[in-house]
Amino acid sequence: MKILKILAIVALIALIVIQFFPKKYNQSETIPASDFIASYNPPKEVESILRASCYNCHSNNTEYPWYNKIQPVNWYLADHVDEGKSELNFSDFGNYSQKRKVHKLEEAIKEVKNDKMPLEEYVWLHQDAGLSDVEKKTLMDWLGTLEAVDQIN
Repeated sequence: MKILKILAIVALIALIVIQFFPKKYNQSETIPASDFIASYNPPKEVESILRASCYNCHSNNTEYPWYNKIQPVNWYLADHVDEGKSELNFSDFGNYSQKRKVHKLEEAIKEVKNDKMPLEEYVWLHQDAGLSDVEKKTLMDWLGTLEAVDQIN
């Protein structure tokens, strides 16, 4: 029983100490000209879907929940956002090569179609990020049109 008490105290001290080592926040004051929405000016409905379901993990401006201030949650979310941005960063989309843009749009359509994006665990905590069948179709149709235009250019 004594060892459990010591372990609990050590765990509590470790939890307190790690609070002093936060990760840098993924937040920007400005929207770059290379931003996907700024570059392609999607319909408001599509913009709304992108902002609610994609931009938190796939842009340079994450809106963090209150619990992000607690370690190790901050570390987990920072790593998750970094990984999301490495796959697709809507803030830098305009800087991608034409080939990469087309590829990323194809991937985005495929991920949404196969219910892989937005991530299930993200939707658990952000109910407004879940996509209805109508929203999925709206997003995929618009991205598909954009993809066709990009392939021509």
